Order: sequence, then structure tokens, then C-alpha cells
Amino acid sequence: MGDDATEFDRTSTEDLRDRAVELARQRWDLRFFWRLLGLVPAAEAAAGNDRASEASVAQLSGFVYEALSAETDPGVQEALRPVYVQYLLDHGDEAGDTGPGTGETGPGGTSADPGGAAPGGARSGGTDGDRPS
Repeated sequence: MGDDATEFDRTSTEDLRDRAVELARQRWDLRFFWRLLGLVPAAEAAAGNDRASEASVAQLSGFVYEALSAETDPGVQEALRPVYVQYLLDHGDEAGDTGPGTGETGPGGTSADPGGAAPGGARSGGTDGDRPS
């Protein structure tokens, strides 16, 4: 690892990004992409770009919404239904407060249950650090 660290120190951030993204693409490493997307708003804020951070959140949520809306298979939509229900139970319908209950939240408004639910009620294996808050 020592040699790798030295090589990484001499490599531009742009090249590191390109190499990491290409490797993740080859490995179909969705967790890496999800983590990266979740870190973009925080990186924008750390760089002092508060407005860009807010815009990143809006843009990323738009990408996810478009991807989910493009899915036309009713079976896939129904398989995702428990995830939508659990999210609304955990967080309430804060946009309009029309849903049932608000559920418990942890620090920063995140779910008190960090495991999250996957389609069909299965538990995901990630931690809060693996996906955006």
C-alpha cells in the first residue's frame, strides 16, 4: 500500500476520479456510485459553494426520480413499494404532511434504523456512510 499511496500522491485528482469511476463501472459497483453521489453536496459545501451544494441535492434527486419514473415494469414498481412505504413511515410526508405519522429520526433527520429496507422487506447491508442521508 505504501507504493500505491506514493503513486496516488503524484496523481491528479482528475485522473484518480477517472480511474476510480472506470473501475467501478467495470465492477458494476453501484455502492461506490451511490456513495459518491451522496458526497457531492458535502464536497460542494466544504469547497465553500453553498448554493452549488443545494443545487446538487436538487439535481441528484431529479436524476433518481427520472430513473425511477423511466421504469415501466409494474412488477419492478410493486417490488419497490415497501421501500416507499417505509420511507414515508420513517420520515412522514414532510413536504405536505399528508402521510401517516412521522416516525422516529436520528441525528440530522436520518432514520433511527440505519439498516434501511430493501424491496420485499429485506434488510440492506450498508451503513449510513454507504448511502446519502
